[in-house]
Amino acid sequence: MRFSKEIKAAVVAILAIVLLILGVNFLKGNSIFGGDREFYAYFQNSGQLTVSSNVTLNGVTVGKVKNIEYVPGNPPSKQVRITFSIQNEEVEIPKGSIIEIGNIDLLTKGLIILLPENLTKGNYSAESEIPGRISKDMVSQVKAFTDPITNKLQTMMASVDKMVYSLSSFWDSTATTEIEGSLKQVKLTIQKLGNVADELQLFVAEEKLQFSRIMANVENITNNLKKSNDQVTAILGNTKKVSDDLVNANFKSVILDAQTTIKKLNLVLDDVESGNGTLGKLIHDEKLYLELVESNNELQNLVSDFQLHPERYINFSLLGSKTKGVPISKKEEKKLRLILDSIPD
Repeated sequence: MRFSKEIKAAVVAILAIVLLILGVNFLKGNSIFGGDREFYAYFQNSGQLTVSSNVTLNGVTVGKVKNIEYVPGNPPSKQVRITFSIQNEEVEIPKGSIIEIGNIDLLTKGLIILLPENLTKGNYSAESEIPGRISKDMVSQVKAFTDPITNKLQTMMASVDKMVYSLSSFWDSTATTEIEGSLKQVKLTIQKLGNVADELQLFVAEEKLQFSRIMANVENITNNLKKSNDQVTAILGNTKKVSDDLVNANFKSVILDAQTTIKKLNLVLDDVESGNGTLGKLIHDEKLYLELVESNNELQNLVSDFQLHPERYINFSLLGSKTKGVPISKKEEKKLRLILDSIPD
């Protein structure tokens, strides 16, 4: 079966159009047959990234950059939006990952997927926004490394320049004269040190005899201490014996007896305070005290009246007449006389 030239031309044109579409899609970063998952990331700037740049994971290309657009309404850190696709269906982006714009090789820029340490938080779904950042390029890294060194070198050169200027200002026509004078002073100082050394030597020679005498006295003192060793030992033995007697003394029984006595005294004081016993009643019963005072006063009055008028109470008759007053026996009379003799005048 033969085809006409028109049909062949049409088929070739259709194939060319299909190849053109596939090539354009490939250049845009799309898969030939479609079905790619798209994700988004925001950056402060594009970092010189271009469309169709590779997206890598652990050094392996897994997608392409599809679109780079400027978003003026976003904050400064999110004014560039980059859309990229993952063409491998088996590749997942775990949550907590970071999309970094960096150098894939020495000259090529691309997106690098940095995985987190914890992979158990799940995965991002298609059309999700993933945090992004821009890595420092080689020039920035070299600049960041060399800038501190440059600053230190500039500071050091300024210090060196200042030091050179100071030396040049010092080293004038008078500098030589000042240095010669300083050397003469050093020479005189060395001579004085030599004189001091000689004087020290003479002093040591003169004091050598006195030092020998001091050491002899020290030796005599040591000998005397050695001779008194027995007496010191006896004194220490007596001190030890006294200490042992103090240790062996029965302080515990003495303290226990004192505690028992104090307890008994406390009981007596408690009875007195509560009004028990004769002493307690005497302290707390005011009526008893007043009665005792009154009785004492009456007794004093009675004794005084008895001394003044004994005939009222005792009357003796030598002729056997009738006895007047209060009759008492001889024993009672004797006791009454003892009482009267004991009363002071």
